[in-house]
Amino acid sequence: MSVPPELVKKLREMTGAPMMECKKALDEADGDLEKAFTILRKRGQASAAKKAGRPASEGVVGSYIHAGGKIGVLVEVNCESDFVARNEEFQQLVHDLAMQVCATDPRFIRKEDVSPEILEREREILRTQAAASGKPEAVLNRIVEGKLEKFYEDNCLYEQHFIKDLAGSITVRELINSKIAKFGENITVRRFARFKVGEGPSKPAAEVSAAA
Repeated sequence: MSVPPELVKKLREMTGAPMMECKKALDEADGDLEKAFTILRKRGQASAAKKAGRPASEGVVGSYIHAGGKIGVLVEVNCESDFVARNEEFQQLVHDLAMQVCATDPRFIRKEDVSPEILEREREILRTQAAASGKPEAVLNRIVEGKLEKFYEDNCLYEQHFIKDLAGSITVRELINSKIAKFGENITVRRFARFKVGEGPSKPAAEVSAAA
């Protein structure tokens, strides 16, 4: 079937993927927008996995100051080349990530950054809550693991829903993966800092730094 140009344009707006990749995905999905969206997300994840081990020593430090100047964020986002670092779309990504940190105040970058001590403490709290609700012992572990996913979503930047995606269907991880697929380079958030007027440090530095 012939895919209408407006459908290709809509998929590009949803994913940020190149027009040609959007057309290929729509052709593969027989014009089904949701299926094409899923295809591109999977491709982005596969591309990101292949490039994850490559060194990313270039990049930029971006900032975002919330209206009124009460909250400010600095974020360092790395890529592999100065060419990509200077790209307008990459710099927009950095700005969007700083805005995300400002709005959601994550404690960690990735779920892998949550220390075993914090994770175990959270498990104990969730298990106690689940047990107090009268749930049978056989399902407690499943309940706890399900609620841990919500903990990751609330506290880990990569697991959060991207705030500029009003449909809530794209996570920050998927947003970054789509840019990795587009630029052909590893892209990673290295660290961030969030400042709010009248507050001291909101979290230990170890909690906001990813392993280099």
